[in-house]
Amino acid sequence: MNSYQWIWQYVRIYWKRLIVCLMFILANAGLIIINPLLSGKIVDDVIGKNQLGKLIPILLLMIVITFVRTIFRYSYQIIFESVGQDSLYKLRSDLYKKLQELDFDFFNNTRVGDIMARMTGDTDAIRHFVSWVVYNIIECILWFVIAIGVMTTINWKLMLALVAITPLIFLLTQHMARQAHPIFYEIRESFSRLNSMVEENISGNRVVKAFAREDYEIEKFNHHNDDYKKWNIVSANVSKKHLPVLDSLASVLTVTTMVYGGFLTIKGEMTLGDLVAFNSYLWMLNQPMRMSGWLINDVQRFNASSIKIRQMLATKPKIPVAERKINPTIQGYVEFQNVSFHYSDDPDTYILKDINLSIKPGQTIGILGETGSGKSTMVNLIARFYDPTAGRVLIDGVDAKDWPVRELRDHIAMVMQDVFLFSDTIEDNIAFGTTIDNQDYVRQMAEVADANSFIERMPEGYQTIVGERGVGLSGGQKQRISLARALAKDPAVLILDDTTSAVDMETESKIQTELDKITTKKTTFVIAHRVSSVREADEIIVLSHGKIIERGTHQTLLAKRGYYFDIFQKQLGVEVGQGGLTDGT
Repeated sequence: MNSYQWIWQYVRIYWKRLIVCLMFILANAGLIIINPLLSGKIVDDVIGKNQLGKLIPILLLMIVITFVRTIFRYSYQIIFESVGQDSLYKLRSDLYKKLQELDFDFFNNTRVGDIMARMTGDTDAIRHFVSWVVYNIIECILWFVIAIGVMTTINWKLMLALVAITPLIFLLTQHMARQAHPIFYEIRESFSRLNSMVEENISGNRVVKAFAREDYEIEKFNHHNDDYKKWNIVSANVSKKHLPVLDSLASVLTVTTMVYGGFLTIKGEMTLGDLVAFNSYLWMLNQPMRMSGWLINDVQRFNASSIKIRQMLATKPKIPVAERKINPTIQGYVEFQNVSFHYSDDPDTYILKDINLSIKPGQTIGILGETGSGKSTMVNLIARFYDPTAGRVLIDGVDAKDWPVRELRDHIAMVMQDVFLFSDTIEDNIAFGTTIDNQDYVRQMAEVADANSFIERMPEGYQTIVGERGVGLSGGQKQRISLARALAKDPAVLILDDTTSAVDMETESKIQTELDKITTKKTTFVIAHRVSSVREADEIIVLSHGKIIERGTHQTLLAKRGYYFDIFQKQLGVEVGQGGLTDGT
């Protein structure tokens, strides 16, 4: 399927409107024929034969025809624009729906700026093609064919002299198209890189300012900007090389008509009125020739844009998301059976190796380990953000791969390490994952997360709109709102990924006390770097290089005097002797 067949899938829905447009275009093209012939009548009959009585009727007829043509052309231009906008609406909806279906693997390997370029610049190039380029191509072809036909009936010799030039125009436009296609693809790629750089810089503006790297970022932007400008200049140079020649060839038609047409008129092979009418049709040959270069550029821009969009729409998620069919009840049994995992782009580096773990509903599992040990990856497998490379993750005794993804995730809530809040009210952020429309419930969850007190001190309370990604809130405040959001979902499985790292010890203690009251029936995973966050867990596992190196309760792990023991001593500043704990400070 080529790009034209692909876009037709979106346009054909509006075939009734397109038929009306085609009728208007044909009617407009038919009416175009009349006025030049009437001009010839004025010269031959009114001026040449002094039939002055014909002048007013002919002029009135020309005015009426021009007015009707204007209505027809305006109408199909508006209708084509509406078809383009409606097609673009459907295309953008499909793109956004596809974004929701795609898994972590896609976003790990695709720049945000590239996605934004597809959703904005590329889609607009497609709208422009449907709304403007298509009817202009149809017009140009119709005008060219009609002009040749009518001008041949006026004088075939003069018409043949003009048609002899057209093969050269065809060859020139083909050459221009071949040169323009790869250039527009490069323009599109350069714009994507520029978009990515700007998006990243805006998101990281605080880091840039903190390190006083504004000049460096400006220089980096200028590099991408120069590249984008370079490819646009290359495109302009292609147009510069071809468009003047096309314009010149169009002008040659006028010169040929005047010279050879004047000669034929002098010889008596055509009247002066015929020459005037013939010359009036010239614009119907000139306009397509002059427009051909611009239309080729727009067509190639459409082709370059549609390639990227079609690639995205054709991307298949490794973890398919099916439509909701059932609403199962998940108890929260979670089991890892010989689970190993590596990312698809790095098959030689295993993030997890031979993980075996069994958790019952109501149990709390603490997970510790150095950075990069696989803690977050392990819990990502539970929510099926990735599938294990080997082994199985069972949820209530069923392989996670056999659960419908959305139904599975409906019963899992995760407070991620990278806290994200929407640019919305605090209340809507907390209620994001729940269908319960109750302010008291939202407030209750905020109290559990120890967020209610600082929220109520804000100017608008729970109706305060937080900035993009939670800008304006401290790290601890964002973590607590994120925790309240997860709790409001009332999940069977609760995953806390370094949730209290940005809060003080006293606040952490309050949160843990409140959590203990509401998680008695929930399977809870707590990833942490602080021993204080996991010491009350039913079981604690320690990961190192993707393997479980220690497991047990807080007391049993201290007795082993291993990795956990060392962390405990370093963090709490205590010495553990044979008889118990001794203040080491």
